[in-house]
Amino acid sequence: MDKVTNILIVGVGGQGTLLASKVIGRWAMNAGYDVKVSEVHGMSQRGGSVVTYVRFGPKVFSPLIEKGQADMVLAFEKLEALRWAPYLNEDGIVIANTQEIMPMPVIIGADEYPPDIMERLNTMCKRVLAIDALDMAMQAGNSKAANIVLIGAMAKMMDGDKQSWLDVITQVVPPRTVEINQKAFLKGYETA
Repeated sequence: MDKVTNILIVGVGGQGTLLASKVIGRWAMNAGYDVKVSEVHGMSQRGGSVVTYVRFGPKVFSPLIEKGQADMVLAFEKLEALRWAPYLNEDGIVIANTQEIMPMPVIIGADEYPPDIMERLNTMCKRVLAIDALDMAMQAGNSKAANIVLIGAMAKMMDGDKQSWLDVITQVVPPRTVEINQKAFLKGYETA
């Protein structure tokens, strides 16, 4: 790879976006790339939006991704996919979990959750992969592994070597969760 790859990981606090960035960053480092990661937490402890920038390539000078520059938007919640879609480049892909997590304005009745998110995403972006990562994670043994399901789908879209990703999962996740996370990864990989 002779260019920098830009991946935007977006979700809601508690969905595992930070672990996802560690897995992707470690995979890229193991592959010999220069890697930069930047995390923006916001109100993550209260269910707020969380975004992580992951950039890797021969040489990366900045961790930030500007609008229109992301090769992938890995979205752990579909409203977050819509919110961050403008960051995708023309040929990029949105990989979106179909899970809905109501933001505070919706919970208190000040706003409504948009009913047409996937239609809007498909209008805005050339390539959208929507998967029920939460259901696949539960099939693998733990709903918290939805983040790893999404990484599996992303790895397949990147034509990534499956074993190198499974090895990184072993290196990064807690030892007692390796088997479940590897199953979750494979579910996402096979779905994509």
